Amino acid sequence: MNKIYQLLSICQKGRNLISGEYAVKQSVIDNKTYLVIISNEASDNTKKLFKDKCSYRGIPYKIWGTSEDLGKCMGKEYRVVVGVTEKNLAIKILNLIEQT
Repeated sequence: MNKIYQLLSICQKGRNLISGEYAVKQSVIDNKTYLVIISNEASDNTKKLFKDKCSYRGIPYKIWGTSEDLGKCMGKEYRVVVGVTEKNLAIKILNLIEQT
């Protein structure tokens, strides 16, 4: 498993990861999220929604990974959008994504 997915699993175990469009959107609106990851398979509308919400609030976002792998690292099924709510882990994950 990729190191990014391992860090996302750690976030999930520490309850620092939110998944699902509605929950992540609410977290972004409330400025409780430090990084949003949108899967490559997300619809164009979903990508645009989160790009706009995150850009307006200055929250970094990345379109990366597959919805199957994002779900697997959380111990769930498919996840199209996840949000990291712990600042240091978000920075580390963002740096690793930018290196790939």
